[in-house]
Amino acid sequence: MGSATKTGIWIIATGVIIALLYFGREILATFAMAVFLFLIIEGFGTVINNASRTIHIGPARILAVLLVVGGFVGFIALMADGVAEFGRDGSEYEEKINALIAEIYRLAGLKDAPTLTQLVFNEGGQRFFATIANSVRGLSGDIVLILIYVAFLFTAQSMWTQKLDNIFPDSQKREMVRRIGNDARLAIETYLWTQTVISAMITLLTYLSLLALGVQNALFLSAVIFVLNYIPTVGSIVAALVPPLFALVQPVIPGWVPALALDESYVYAAIVFAIVSFWQFSIGNFVQPRMMGESLNLSALVVLLSLAIWGVIWGIPGMFLSAPLTVLMMILFAQSPHTRWIAILLSADGKPKVRAAAEEAA
Repeated sequence: MGSATKTGIWIIATGVIIALLYFGREILATFAMAVFLFLIIEGFGTVINNASRTIHIGPARILAVLLVVGGFVGFIALMADGVAEFGRDGSEYEEKINALIAEIYRLAGLKDAPTLTQLVFNEGGQRFFATIANSVRGLSGDIVLILIYVAFLFTAQSMWTQKLDNIFPDSQKREMVRRIGNDARLAIETYLWTQTVISAMITLLTYLSLLALGVQNALFLSAVIFVLNYIPTVGSIVAALVPPLFALVQPVIPGWVPALALDESYVYAAIVFAIVSFWQFSIGNFVQPRMMGESLNLSALVVLLSLAIWGVIWGIPGMFLSAPLTVLMMILFAQSPHTRWIAILLSADGKPKVRAAAEEAA
């Protein structure tokens, strides 16, 4: 078989796989979210089991499930309370937003600035909020399905070893597959746990800073930042912009804000942006690389490209899962001499991990 034929087969196969991922995204993205949630819970259970000599792995897993589900329910309640709090001050926020819109139109040399109500209830605004409403309804159904998938993953876990033995009767191949699977699982678990710890650190420091600065509904904004930090690169940028935008339209500006030539709201928003960006930048660039170690080993360019590609294929779930999915691809590509060049391109240092068993088999 010639090189041109092989290249053609690779291109066709890649196109077919991408098409299957795209058209099956409603099922595959939900299942992928369930698998990664399962890995988080399993890792949490292992930590509890290792930290305690009296709690065995079974009860540790049950405790991990209860803690994760309880934390998730608490997070949903926190978000609902935050939205309700903004609603209680809605008229004051609307007044500030209308003034901001009028100022933008004035600076742009435009006349007849619309109000927030006019923007929301025009045709474009209605379509926008209808899209959000549909997304929220879809997310509610996906959450239930994800939890069902996680439950079945736990029940099926005990049979995985037996199934692996039956699929790979040869002991060497079976050991090679087991080691590759352990590598992939360890890398993904390490990434997810590290990202969770990093997000928690940034969220806590941001929350304390927002409280000290007098930003209203600081807990809600900090919770949003916690979620956004799971999206590589772009998430941290958006997370740094959210609190300043809310501070800009905050009805009451704290008295400590200096009165300069600019409007106090702009000064206040700039200060909030500087503090929030400081935590994002310092932890993201100094603490995170030390904690992440070699678990990610992805090129920064690859991280951005994978974010865009998985975002197009799977939408928001793909953006959250882009980094661990790309790590998984890199590990799998590294096992074969025919695809190792792809893993080298994906890696940050050009040295993707290869198990000795895979090298022997090759």
